Amino acid sequence: MRTKTIEVDIFIPCFIDQVYPETGFNMVKVLEKLGCKVNYNPNQTCCGQPAYNAGYFDDAKEIAIKFLEDFPNDNRYVVSPSASCAGMVRNGYGALFAESRYKLPYMKLSKTVFEFSEFLVNVLKVDKVPGAKFDGVITYHDACSALRECKIYDAPRTLLKNTPGVELRELKDNEMCCGFGGTFAVKFEPISVGMGEQKVNNATDTGAQYLTSTDHSCLMHLDGYIKKHNIPLKTIHIADVLASGL
Repeated sequence: MRTKTIEVDIFIPCFIDQVYPETGFNMVKVLEKLGCKVNYNPNQTCCGQPAYNAGYFDDAKEIAIKFLEDFPNDNRYVVSPSASCAGMVRNGYGALFAESRYKLPYMKLSKTVFEFSEFLVNVLKVDKVPGAKFDGVITYHDACSALRECKIYDAPRTLLKNTPGVELRELKDNEMCCGFGGTFAVKFEPISVGMGEQKVNNATDTGAQYLTSTDHSCLMHLDGYIKKHNIPLKTIHIADVLASGL
């Protein structure tokens, strides 16, 4: 049992702020349930990942500098319901600030930035959220940024398995990309759709009712395919699962 309150800053990605705000609120609900003091800086905007992935490195650097300014306290953890944003700060900023006066502030901040589920398991050292309960069969999608950039595999699975009411079924070819990839889905639409179709088919083959992930960007892409083809499968962010029942 922790006796010291952990104070955290939260970073809410653009698409969660605009499309899935309830996920941000649910993340806060879980963090507070686990005894964290949560801070939110309303000046925050984007991590710069869209510009970076599209090759607009000067624009991405400008946004990244603002991110450093928005989170100046490197003594506090920064928690985000997005592994792709966490991965951008940890890895992408290294390239942007390699020869820059911002390199040291970036290096300090990068050590404090965590995706939500890995923060719960690896920092708070919890394997379940007390009071959480979710009834349903769930399959889990490993987002590329989570699996490859942040090396997240066990944390979300541990939390899901220990949530009463959840039956977790593994997805075939779970390490394969869903086809979103940010601008990839726009530039290479047919390939992107085909990859999404394969991921959805693998999910339905498990007999799951819900498809979850650390990243709403992947789920948003897959949900578009699911709804277009009237597939009886629902997408839900892991934060929304863990906040259920609280």
